[in-house]
Amino acid sequence: MKSSSHLTLPKLLLGLLIVVPNFAEAHVGIAAASGWADGVLHPLLGVDHLCAMLAVGVWASQLGGRAVWGLPLTFVSVMALGGFLGMSALPLPFVEGGIVLSLLVLGVFITRAQRLSLGLGALIVGGFAVFHGYAHGAEMPSDASGLSYALGFILTTSLLHIAGILLAQALIKQGRPQGVRGLGVLIALMGAALLG
Repeated sequence: MKSSSHLTLPKLLLGLLIVVPNFAEAHVGIAAASGWADGVLHPLLGVDHLCAMLAVGVWASQLGGRAVWGLPLTFVSVMALGGFLGMSALPLPFVEGGIVLSLLVLGVFITRAQRLSLGLGALIVGGFAVFHGYAHGAEMPSDASGLSYALGFILTTSLLHIAGILLAQALIKQGRPQGVRGLGVLIALMGAALLG
């Protein structure tokens, strides 16, 4: 029975990452005009966004309690605001640096299993979310609907947070907290690689 749960979770995570792009492509005729597909795919096409969004879920799972839903909800909410700023072409300095810093900091927090209060954790995650959202909004295709595009990247971001939570919880349940910390090392290394 235990081994079947080991097989189910990786299939679930793989399914999430496969279904989101397929869902977007299934609506290509509508999506191309509205921006939905572009919004859905944007977080998946940048390794920086992908890693950061998984990291929020992993760290939230490590913290447990209200952080499991509080950190992802904060990230998604503030990211939507950042997306609006990016779509509006309002200047925001340090966007790329903020994105890279999010990988470094969240990766280190996961590696160290860093315990912070929910308020401080939400403040940190929300700060990084502004930069990720701004990048999403600034890169919106000019002929896309802002609302459809935003709903697309919000959906994918939410699913990536859930994937990070499920992955971390599965590793913890299997008695492999070092596996969770290993994810943190990989995320931090990705941030370091992007510095160059």
